[in-house]
Amino acid sequence: MAELLPKPASGGPRCIFVADPRSGLRAIVALDDTTLGPAVGGVRTMRYPSADAALADVRALARAMTRKCSLAGLDAGGGKAVVLLGDGVDRKAAFARLGQVVEELGGMFRTAGDLGTTAADLAVMAEHTQYVHTDERGLAAAVARGLLRCIEACAAVRGVPVEGLSVAVQGAGAIGARAAAALADAGARIVLADVDTRRAEEVARGIPGARVTSAERILVEDVDIVAPCAVGGVITAEVVPSMRAWAVCGAANNALASPEIANQLAARGILHVPDPIASAGAVIDGIGLSVMDLPDRTPLIDRLGDTARLVLDEAKATGRTPMDVAEARALARIAAARR
Repeated sequence: MAELLPKPASGGPRCIFVADPRSGLRAIVALDDTTLGPAVGGVRTMRYPSADAALADVRALARAMTRKCSLAGLDAGGGKAVVLLGDGVDRKAAFARLGQVVEELGGMFRTAGDLGTTAADLAVMAEHTQYVHTDERGLAAAVARGLLRCIEACAAVRGVPVEGLSVAVQGAGAIGARAAAALADAGARIVLADVDTRRAEEVARGIPGARVTSAERILVEDVDIVAPCAVGGVITAEVVPSMRAWAVCGAANNALASPEIANQLAARGILHVPDPIASAGAVIDGIGLSVMDLPDRTPLIDRLGDTARLVLDEAKATGRTPMDVAEARALARIAAARR
């Protein structure tokens, strides 16, 4: 059963709730904006404390994807799917059903992997829909490339080279591991953490000079840049006063716990590249190929560094936060397309 939830009174994404008693699947697909093109966003799979928490998460993530696609210059809007993981779920059957739902949307929603969704899950979906991207390694490499360009923008604003910078990478999954390796190749010194310490240690062994710290300390390490590359909401009002880095630039979606955190970072003089810019490499790679038919997406990915620099410079010149500047730029492109 796929049920269209009512659009919230305050505006925001239209959501489809999917319940499949046979497989135990409970999922929500959010379609935020299709002004520029089809709604795109990954499938996140995790245990949520409640259905309301899952709904709030998927709506926020879909909105962020709209901003991300607009800022990246893509012919696409924002979407997202979340799978509410629970006991007794037949995982293969559940993702088969989710694939069917995506196919039934006829290309209005295009998806890929996200936190908690495995390559096996995506492969099952791909048996039932043409609108899922399964090349996780390629997408992780694209995110890492874009993140590196954005960190180069931070370094340029600071007037220092990337070589020799210390970067705290939070998360050692596919994206965090690839980002850490790319930054190390550029000469940065890496501090790494993950809730799975063994995974962090394994990734660190492949990066010369990298060291592992605890998941509790990673955001307040004595480094130049903090790069959240796992779950969102990690830069909180409690974390900001203890941060020792001069910049936040990571690939996690919605890394700031609330919009007010952007003001706190600015008050402390901490540069912040909004994650709709810093994390956009994957969606550029996927949509640039499947929707825009671009054989080479690297110029669009590399342009993220220019966008980050423009946003940081405008924020400095106007006294606004980089998040406010990025939001205005994203919405202006959408508004122009509507006109």
